[in-house]
Amino acid sequence: MGKNVYSSEVKWAVVKDKLSGELTNREIMEKHGIKSESQIHTWMRWYRSNEIYRFDQPIGKQYTHGLGPDSASEDDKKERQLSHLKTENEILKKIHGDRKRVEKEVALKTVELLKRKYTVTTILRVLDVPRATYYRWVKEPVKHPSVLEQAIVEVCKHTKYRYGHRKIKALLEQNYELTANRNTVQRIMKKHHLQCRIKPKRKWRSQGESIIIAPDLLKRDFTASEPNKKWVTDITYIQYGSTTKYLSTIIDLFNNEIVAYKLYEHQQTPLVIDTLKKALESRNNPEGVIIHSDQGSVYTSYAFQDFVKRNHLTSSMSRRGNCWDNAVIESFHSNLKSEGFQYVKFNSLSDQEVNERVNHYLTYYNEERIQEKLGYLTPIKYGGMAA
Repeated sequence: MGKNVYSSEVKWAVVKDKLSGELTNREIMEKHGIKSESQIHTWMRWYRSNEIYRFDQPIGKQYTHGLGPDSASEDDKKERQLSHLKTENEILKKIHGDRKRVEKEVALKTVELLKRKYTVTTILRVLDVPRATYYRWVKEPVKHPSVLEQAIVEVCKHTKYRYGHRKIKALLEQNYELTANRNTVQRIMKKHHLQCRIKPKRKWRSQGESIIIAPDLLKRDFTASEPNKKWVTDITYIQYGSTTKYLSTIIDLFNNEIVAYKLYEHQQTPLVIDTLKKALESRNNPEGVIIHSDQGSVYTSYAFQDFVKRNHLTSSMSRRGNCWDNAVIESFHSNLKSEGFQYVKFNSLSDQEVNERVNHYLTYYNEERIQEKLGYLTPIKYGGMAA
């Protein structure tokens, strides 16, 4: 596989973000599609050592300090130097902002970073900041984050950046007794780059009507007046270990609690039957529960349908090819992968690590993860209040 090639514009944009101090290396890599963190360190080294001519050089031969290829004319070399200086000046000004909206913190940080190499006067001239303004900023007391700001940062960090501003607002009221407008919470989260990871929306394509094995008794009514009335179930694959595993889960729609789950290395009928057995045992074998699933072969099999009937349960199925008919369990499995395996590459963990992550996330989901549907309570807490 060939080396990664980045344009001069990308390199300068990375330098700009790095000098601003607002983004981490990981966030810069994601923003600009950089594959290796060492690449950022290399470009910053070139910038600090004034080797900016290297930003335009191709992969391979690195030209001597100068000014590009040896074959270039003196005029071309001077033009390239001038272009680099203009680019550097433009980027520093963009980092700093314009005269109407001076970014004090960035200007102070830039001077602190470069003052060992350049005079303060030179740096301020490039930044277009008056000396009087700079020294006034230096003397001003440092503004410390407010109590609200500190609490938001702490909550986002504790929840591993999984929540949006509405849920963070609810947690501030529950755990800190702090009341804030949701727009204020959103602004502070944006300032510190604390927004939750956004999952890509899946585009639904109709595949037409088909024969329904069991009637759809839910009809997208994902609410239940009491426990053990409506359960939804599905299988998803977990592809982060040395072998692909299959997770079968059952959720009670009363409080979205995970009633039972099984993680096997196959997706055969025993997987779904064992999951349903575990769910029945954990809830003292209730009768008359609606078991809603898709029309997968394991759910339409004789063995599973026979088990449902023998335990006095009622089977319900989504229409074929319509994931919205079982949206709750689909959404849960999506959350599991995006939150429980965030930044994890496929097949990069051991099977034991996969098991531990799944077990930890499902416990977290039931006991710690608040949900808007439940009045910003966890499934366990909501179930306990309704009992």
